[in-house]
Amino acid sequence: MDHFQAIRVFARIVETGAFSRAAESLQMPNATVSKSIQMLERHLGVKLFERSTRRVSVTVDGAAYYERTRHLMSELEDIEATLGRSQRNPRGPLRVDTGGSTASAVIIPKLREFRSRYPDIQVQLSVTDRTLDLIGENIDCAIRSVADDPALVTKRLGSLRWTTCASPAFLKRHGVPKHPRDISRKKLPVAGYFSARTGLVQPLQFLDQGELIEVPATNSVLVNESNAHLAAGLAGLGLIHTMDFNVRPWIERGELRPVLEPYRPRPLEVYIVYPPSRRLSTKVRVFVEWVTSIYEAMDRG
Repeated sequence: MDHFQAIRVFARIVETGAFSRAAESLQMPNATVSKSIQMLERHLGVKLFERSTRRVSVTVDGAAYYERTRHLMSELEDIEATLGRSQRNPRGPLRVDTGGSTASAVIIPKLREFRSRYPDIQVQLSVTDRTLDLIGENIDCAIRSVADDPALVTKRLGSLRWTTCASPAFLKRHGVPKHPRDISRKKLPVAGYFSARTGLVQPLQFLDQGELIEVPATNSVLVNESNAHLAAGLAGLGLIHTMDFNVRPWIERGELRPVLEPYRPRPLEVYIVYPPSRRLSTKVRVFVEWVTSIYEAMDRG
């Protein structure tokens, strides 16, 4: 029995939900797929699927086997992708984790360029403002503003400017702050952001003649996802303190107005991180090079 091939067949049945669909996607005869599963079940001594005339369902043992083997098969694909022709023509799924605003405002608008350059790479974009366990959740790489995990390889991408802004209607109702301390003095409503990982509220920090100051805020609403944070600002729920790239298109259209620009805090450093096992992956290497060029262009802009 070709053990690895049988595991591939098994995984494809789980993912497609049918022997026939798995056979079609693997370009194999149905009989070969059935025979592979029979041999794998005999080798393992457990039943992997419950079969009926209408449907196929994975057993408890089968589900456990899939969870353990899918990571191994992914690692094998990555190893194979570093050899031979795949170095010139990288292929297969690339699992990338990033926050909502980075996905929607930085990666996705330019992703067609990456796809045209590497058409055989399938980008699987995990969009969350949580900090995922890259190794445990089998993620190839992640774009982060904090790089404090010694178990990961870290590369600096660049730095991003902060902007404080609000809708014109909000500023008409509440007035335009001239100094950061006006936010607390006048009790201006703030649409705040809190970390999905720690639950901590992002502080309002500014630079006043080189001195870092932190302003207490009256949060009208708190969100833990960056696109929701933008939406709160557009809805006039309060001032928002966020990355400039996330709000710049709306500022240029007049839907948001920047305030307190002379008091911007220092830019936020941004990194791409990946497990050491992905160091030799051609897919990861070309994605890192591509996304680095995007952030370099943003730095110059």
